[in-house]
Amino acid sequence: MKTIVLDGKSLTIDQVVAVAYGQPGDPQVVLSDEAQARVTRAADAVARLLARGEIAYGVTTGFGAFKDRLIPLDQVETLQRNILISHAVGVGEPFDIPTTRAIMLVRANTLARGHSGIRLATLQLLVDMLNRGVHPVIPRKGSLGASGDLAPLAHMSLVLLGEGEAEYRGQVLPGAAAMTQAGLRPTTLAAKEGLALTNGTAVMCALGALESYRARLLSRVADIAGCLSLEALHGTPLAFDDRIHQLRPYPRQLNCATYLRALLEESDFTRHHDPTNVQDAYTLRCIPQVHGAVRDAIAYARWVIDIELNSVTDNPLIFIDDATDEITVLSGGNFHGEPLAIAMDYLSMAMTELGNISERRIMRLTDEASNAHVLPAFLTRHGGINSGFMITQYTAAALATENKVLAHPASVDTIPTSANVEDHVSMGCTAALQTRQINDNVTDILAIELMAAAQGIDFRKETLGPKAQLGRGTRHAYHLIRRHVPFLEKDAIMYPYIALIREMINSGELVGVVNQYTPDVWGSL
Repeated sequence: MKTIVLDGKSLTIDQVVAVAYGQPGDPQVVLSDEAQARVTRAADAVARLLARGEIAYGVTTGFGAFKDRLIPLDQVETLQRNILISHAVGVGEPFDIPTTRAIMLVRANTLARGHSGIRLATLQLLVDMLNRGVHPVIPRKGSLGASGDLAPLAHMSLVLLGEGEAEYRGQVLPGAAAMTQAGLRPTTLAAKEGLALTNGTAVMCALGALESYRARLLSRVADIAGCLSLEALHGTPLAFDDRIHQLRPYPRQLNCATYLRALLEESDFTRHHDPTNVQDAYTLRCIPQVHGAVRDAIAYARWVIDIELNSVTDNPLIFIDDATDEITVLSGGNFHGEPLAIAMDYLSMAMTELGNISERRIMRLTDEASNAHVLPAFLTRHGGINSGFMITQYTAAALATENKVLAHPASVDTIPTSANVEDHVSMGCTAALQTRQINDNVTDILAIELMAAAQGIDFRKETLGPKAQLGRGTRHAYHLIRRHVPFLEKDAIMYPYIALIREMINSGELVGVVNQYTPDVWGSL
């Protein structure tokens, strides 16, 4: 993607990821001609309202509980500046640069729809900051997800005024200095612009886009890890037979089973029909049912994010009749983050389950009683003097347990604010931040499973002989792991190896290598 054109209608999750993790200006972000025309028309409409002396919320009135306080025309610009100054009260560690870039992009796309009343020059300045790498310092905490993400978006917007702080070329600078070094000039806000910049769901939506993208990747990794564990444990793929899943035809369960069969095709490590051992434990036998249900949650989250990325979420909104040129200002509640909050909570619970089932497979790999002595205790040849993979399962269990706490739904909580005018909040930003923490933990759990499964496969090779083949997909995952992580004959410092596999997961390298040789069956997900 060399250029991404913002029109307020067609931004995708993949584009958000490309801008978030790209370099400033690569891809270049530009406003479409149509968007520029719409934005200019709405800004002109705000100017006409001011000239006529009409009362409009957030334009000539205060905000929240001050909605009935009229603002003199000569103080309208001061009102917009004060929004940013008073609302920039976030706390906690700042967002990383990719998340900040995603937030800026999502906000710009919302404003490009042309219903917010922001001037084209102000919107263009936000886009220029993104393209030149001026990244506002945005604290993570402070959003209730009700009037949108007010506090974090105020921190983002302060830099437009030359206030606040921003990262530029590796240094955190005062906002004015960062803008000057980037060759940009701060602006003064006109009527409606402070509200347009801060009132909306850009932070939780950006987080949702990045985390739903990552969840999709982690779900693929979980399929690969599950199949490697099945081969290490001498499991059977018969439970993945298409005839079984056609009788319970959830589409993503079907797709998952198809993908598992493709990963395991040609494997010499799996168990064929054995009348004395007809089925495996649930963590192996029910991978399509569990992983398929997780895919459903990911698909739902992506559906919500796809809509939100191209929605107008500030308030009030400007409408102009094409025939009569009549201006209507409507106050509503598109800033409320409930759709995102529920989607992120659903995704958090699903990803927690993905970590839970992976941790249980790690337990089976390390517990020789559970795996019927297919593998030695704790995956070490000389147990006692060596602990082997004993404590890796402890770590996975700790992470899985933490996820169960984090999966408590944020969307079911609410604390009224603004003197009970804003009397129900979504906590959508909190839900999205919890999803991020859960995804981090699941990444590490899966890294441990992949490492343990590769160790188990090496023990199986000793029995099966050097000519035994892993599955058509899993063999490539195994070889990638072994290029970076050796078989552990005796105890060794293991955390650097976990970190290496984590990077294979996060970079997409593991999935990319496997899917060069295996059909990537994902359907609508």
